[in-house]
Amino acid sequence: MKLKGQHHLYALDLGAALALTAVYVGFARLTADGQPTYTGPIWLGCLIAAAVGLPIAVRRRWPLAVLGTVLAALAAASLLDIPREPYIAAGLAAYLVGRAEPARRSVPALAVALPVACGAVYLSEAVVTPAEDWRGAVGVAGLVLLVVGGAWGVGFTVRGRRAEAGREERRRSERALDEERLRIARELHDIVSHNLSLIAVKAGVAGHVAEADPREARAALKVIEETSRSALAEMRRTLGVLRTAGAPLGPVPDLDRLGSLAAEANRAGVDVDLTVHGAQGLAEGTQLTIYRIVQEALTNAVRHAAPTRCQVTVEADTREIRIDIEDEGPSPGRPPANRQLPGGHGLLGMRERTMMYGGSFEAGPRQEGGFAVSVRLPAEGK
Repeated sequence: MKLKGQHHLYALDLGAALALTAVYVGFARLTADGQPTYTGPIWLGCLIAAAVGLPIAVRRRWPLAVLGTVLAALAAASLLDIPREPYIAAGLAAYLVGRAEPARRSVPALAVALPVACGAVYLSEAVVTPAEDWRGAVGVAGLVLLVVGGAWGVGFTVRGRRAEAGREERRRSERALDEERLRIARELHDIVSHNLSLIAVKAGVAGHVAEADPREARAALKVIEETSRSALAEMRRTLGVLRTAGAPLGPVPDLDRLGSLAAEANRAGVDVDLTVHGAQGLAEGTQLTIYRIVQEALTNAVRHAAPTRCQVTVEADTREIRIDIEDEGPSPGRPPANRQLPGGHGLLGMRERTMMYGGSFEAGPRQEGGFAVSVRLPAEGK
């Protein structure tokens, strides 16, 4: 099939075909010492010349058929004593067979082409119209072997390299798809996990104090209402971007919204002490990573330790960006309001985000009680 952008290649093939045809017509009319070297009818010589050269014009469309036609014509030319040349036309055809055809077809084609070409040259040189002794005939046949076999080998190598390049391109595409799928999964997890954790905590509080303290129960239900609306809006925006090409993106969470995170966690029973220093001017992607790490750490504190206190520190200097989140764990004698909530993939998501930037991640219980998350990211130009 003719491909777009290959018109110049077909033009080159047509030029080569016409040149080879003209050369072989000249061979058919060539004389030596006043005597023609080819003594057959001129129409046959011209027919053989056309069969040698003209098929090269379509070698990209039918490489195997072109190789067979050219090889037969060259063998006939050799046996009819039309002056021999090292089978350039067969080499051009063999190159395309090696490059365009799969090995299951190109290897058998080569296995047939080489004996035919070398046999025809040897017979014409040493037997039919002797022009050389057997050593010279073997030398000419060896040259033909080198031209045809070498051209096929070059084509076969090019095919292999292109196939490997195609496989590598597919692997890159698959990796990019996996990375995008993982990124979307992290974003959805952070949105859903954070908001549903707040809802679950407040629902537990409302259920616990509904009869004893209706005012606190109503306040908890108000938080559930606000959090649910916020979560639905964020989910709709995210899913709309996934469904619609070119959909407008919502604002990317940045460090300015850490205060809102702290306020949400406070409403869920986690008293957050937030400190941000030297983080102005960080890249948008880095700010999103910091925001999501703090969000997930606070979500875990809400899920597993509320009511509690939590210290959040974000500092950046010329060497690194430091993110530390430490909670004190549930107060003695007051188990977490949501101790029955299952764990998720929060720590894994934080670790993955950290590794994307070549940073370090540590998380675990504190000796004095509670839980700590420590992240270090390489500094960036600001």
